[in-house]
Amino acid sequence: MVTNAATFGRSGVHDFLLIRATAIILTLYTIYLLGFFAFNDVTYQSWSGFFAWLPTKVFTLLALLSMLIHAWIGLWQVLTDYVKCTALRVGLQFSLTVLALIYVATGLFVIWG
Repeated sequence: MVTNAATFGRSGVHDFLLIRATAIILTLYTIYLLGFFAFNDVTYQSWSGFFAWLPTKVFTLLALLSMLIHAWIGLWQVLTDYVKCTALRVGLQFSLTVLALIYVATGLFVIWG
């Protein structure tokens, strides 16, 4: 069996389960945020108070990490299927993964900084 260091999981089944689990977490986080918007008058004070609450910070951290895993696996799958030029595929995968890492780092800095 050929192993690839670019995949996040150990196998296709593991990647499949990670994609589904992260999709569920991201969906729940979206519903959580929509619930906040639906039932609150959104002002700077309410928004900053909402994100100062520890469960919101932890859920946001979980959502950011889920986004990173979901994007990493999804990018690898799409680029492997559709970009046949190896140099272009590696360059795109590297660039987009770095962009996802910057997104997560920025989110961590904003939420916990």
